[in-house]
Amino acid sequence: MLGGRRAVLVSAASTIVFFLVLGTILVLSPGFDEVRDTFFDWHAIRESFFGTDISPSIWGAFLLNVKMFLIAEPLILILALVIAVVRQIPGPVFFPFRLVAVAYTDFFRGVPLILVVILFGYGLPGLQMGGISNFGPTVYGVAALVLSYSAYVAEVYRAGIDSIHPSQVAAARSLGLSRLQALRHVVVPQAVRRVIPPLLNDFISLQKDTALVGLLGSIEALKAAQIYSFQVFDYSSLLVAAFLFILITIPLARFTDRLIARGRLRRGGTAAR
Repeated sequence: MLGGRRAVLVSAASTIVFFLVLGTILVLSPGFDEVRDTFFDWHAIRESFFGTDISPSIWGAFLLNVKMFLIAEPLILILALVIAVVRQIPGPVFFPFRLVAVAYTDFFRGVPLILVVILFGYGLPGLQMGGISNFGPTVYGVAALVLSYSAYVAEVYRAGIDSIHPSQVAAARSLGLSRLQALRHVVVPQAVRRVIPPLLNDFISLQKDTALVGLLGSIEALKAAQIYSFQVFDYSSLLVAAFLFILITIPLARFTDRLIARGRLRRGGTAAR
């Protein structure tokens, strides 16, 4: 009991000392006054958060980031699972489908997301095709996010599927299930449960990458912060946008850590039994 209390006190003291030293170094740096006036102007922070007559509210613009995330996430989960399952379907008849799935994954994992956003946002409208070229920039941005992230998430799914022991499939086949039925009812449900923590890590990145849609002209949080900073020549608005993203990502990151720890304890308990 005393040892645990002492460890807590030592941890608290070392943390306080560390941040005091770090803060002292920052405050005593030669350019601190200029950085403080440029990045920590409380008037600019308050004004950019709520918006002005000539600049949008960063908080209101951040709601677009959240909407894009909420729309893209389920689409990514579905499309990525389809791709991962297609790559696992055996038989020569399905070879073309497996080839397309592999090519899709390799392409979108190889091309930087920012290029995909730009190509979709400016290329598809330039085609002037009905049903494809008449959407707004936000739609093209979300489509780019979905297609790019689906390639990464599909590999996470595939790793989960490959982690299921072949004896599970053999047992399902012995009960009369076909390969596809075994994949659907036995392998995929277990695989999905195993890959939830890494999927959450991918979606933390997705939430941040919604800011790339601002390249197409959509007024999301980063774009709104840039508009304000260009008007008043102050970068405090960028800190406001960063804080809003952190407000979303940190709770999700801690939830992911909790799931990982819970899974580790469950596996440890199973092994002990």
